[in-house]
Amino acid sequence: MAATARDKGHQRPLRHALVVEDSASLRALITGAITSLGFIVEAVADAKSAMRIFPSLDPDVLIADIDLGSRPNGVELAHILRSQAPYLGVVFLTHYPTPESAAQHLVLPERSSFVNKSSLTDLSDLARSIESALTDDGDPAQIVAAEAVNPLVVLTAGQLAVLADIAAGYTNAEIADRRGSSIRATERMIVRTFEALGLSDDPTHNPRVVAAMMYARHAGLPVEARP
Repeated sequence: MAATARDKGHQRPLRHALVVEDSASLRALITGAITSLGFIVEAVADAKSAMRIFPSLDPDVLIADIDLGSRPNGVELAHILRSQAPYLGVVFLTHYPTPESAAQHLVLPERSSFVNKSSLTDLSDLARSIESALTDDGDPAQIVAAEAVNPLVVLTAGQLAVLADIAAGYTNAEIADRRGSSIRATERMIVRTFEALGLSDDPTHNPRVVAAMMYARHAGLPVEARP
């Protein structure tokens, strides 16, 4: 695995970026722009592909579209990857006009930058956002503590996907059908998800309701509602 951006005294000669964008034409444009900034770039179309290659790539920065057309979305992906690499810089690409408008609907990770897609014709905006996301904020232990504020970082990608379905109002049988799994296997996954969130030992609360509320609060809204 490549040395991390947090290795002190061993500066990386080349920086690595992971681009996640579902539009092929925009993905190519962004890849070319970031390559011109001196990065080695790996570009994929969805979060699942990003999660698959992330451990071996170990990028300095994630540049992700918020709406990827599938789950996890860009915000959920950033939270998942930050749980593995708290030093990861994050830049979001979106049609939201301002970070403030995005924050009304999404729980953005700490220390993330924001680029409106309409400004991508100006490379300087993208460059500034990437450099801002890569700013060293000091003690890695403090960064880990800040990320721990989001309780969903303990979940695996599969558990997070199940929790998204629970928050959207799907029954266990419907979740099993969506996952192509048996109801029993799905129920086991849900139990493990509740256990990971610390919701299994409190008889005074319905863990399904509390878990759905936690997802709505922390994982990036809007929740995908069932049809």
